[in-house]
Amino acid sequence: MKRIIQTAALSAAAFISAIAAGNAEEWRFNNFLPETRPETAELERFVEEVNAALEGENKLKLYSGGSLGLPNTDTLRFLPKGAVEMSLIWANYLGRDAPALSSVVVQGTIGSIEEFEKAIPTVREIYQEEFTDWGVTSVGYVPIPMLSVSVFCRDEPVRTIDALKSKKLRVWARDQVETFTRLGVAAQIIPQEEMYVALKTGVVDCALYPALYAHTVSLQEVAKYASFLYPMASGPYVIGVATDKWDATDDATKAAIATAAEALWERTNQYEDDFERELAAREQLVADGVTWGEDFSQEDRDLFVSNVTEIWAELAEEAGGNAPAYRERVLTALGR
Repeated sequence: MKRIIQTAALSAAAFISAIAAGNAEEWRFNNFLPETRPETAELERFVEEVNAALEGENKLKLYSGGSLGLPNTDTLRFLPKGAVEMSLIWANYLGRDAPALSSVVVQGTIGSIEEFEKAIPTVREIYQEEFTDWGVTSVGYVPIPMLSVSVFCRDEPVRTIDALKSKKLRVWARDQVETFTRLGVAAQIIPQEEMYVALKTGVVDCALYPALYAHTVSLQEVAKYASFLYPMASGPYVIGVATDKWDATDDATKAAIATAAEALWERTNQYEDDFERELAAREQLVADGVTWGEDFSQEDRDLFVSNVTEIWAELAEEAGGNAPAYRERVLTALGR
């Protein structure tokens, strides 16, 4: 199955490879995150540090905001085939091709920074093992903050699961679809880059999104009401390179990338101020016209967490292969 997927010819990958064939020294780094995201600023610094270590050679060039036209859900198809030399990867987007990866950490099942920090080393180990099987080498990681996920709505405030049952809800991952469906809510996956238009045109009434990043997608312009639902920990983003490309890379480039990647992790693997940043983001949204409502009740939040925890077990069993064992390893790290 993996071999079939990896050998599938993608028109976008072929096109990009063709136009860049004349510049063999430049490594194109695909970043699906918007230029306005703080992670992108950190990736820009990573690129600068790598290039500086290579004494002025323009080895890496960052392409942000999906500007290369490569869907993040297709990373395991285009990266091993050489569409780009390097790409940011988020495991939860890869459920179609690698179900085991998308169920390593199901969002909503880890609810505290203390638990999160216990799980991260194990999650990194699992990612490294699984990506290797797909012909991808993990050369670096970018932490994702401990986020607070809220329900943003266009026309009226929604702060109960019962009220949400009459709305069309945008989500970004299958585990969320399954969880909300079980709760009686109509949820559909809409990519981040399409969320603004979906809300503006009424394709959906509400969207699940972290307040911390709402301004990066101008969510305050199309959603005038918001309420907090649940805390969310996620596995880190992975910086991946096709294994055959990495194996053929000179030692100086490998060392420059490894050193910059370690520095990137050290300066970003910090979570102490995540809650303060969340509050500041909410205050700015309110200043921009968003009405911030009361949190979903503790009863509703507990209901969501209990359901998503069950979904995690079901998705791991459905994925088969290494997925159940991965889940057990994470649970062990959490001390559960």
